[in-house]
Amino acid sequence: MSQALASEEAGVRSVQQQLEEKTLECSVLSRQLQQTVDDAQRQVDDNMQKVLAKERVSQSKALDLQSQLSRATTELSQLQRSKAEMERRFQGQLQNMKDRLEQSDSTNRTLQNYVHFLKTSYGNVFGESLLES
Repeated sequence: MSQALASEEAGVRSVQQQLEEKTLECSVLSRQLQQTVDDAQRQVDDNMQKVLAKERVSQSKALDLQSQLSRATTELSQLQRSKAEMERRFQGQLQNMKDRLEQSDSTNRTLQNYVHFLKTSYGNVFGESLLES
């Protein structure tokens, strides 16, 4: 019986030693797992911060581009109005010049007709010889 008890105690010690080894192994694996989880969480946090920073930069650029587009649209609208106003003014000036040219041509024709009338009248009154000299 003493031998059986000794054998039983040896078995218990062996099982206890295996249990301690497994407990130690589980503890090591648990620490490694926690370290891996912590590292993964840090990487996720770092990546999230990078993504958020890029998003802020992108939003800032988008706002800047919207502002530039708004300014360009306003400037284009002003330039179009200015162009239309200038075209109206130039068309008015062109029409005024055409009217003045037509009036000048009419006056010129009237004066030429008057000169022709005077030449003809003097020719009839004083004779053709006076016009030739």
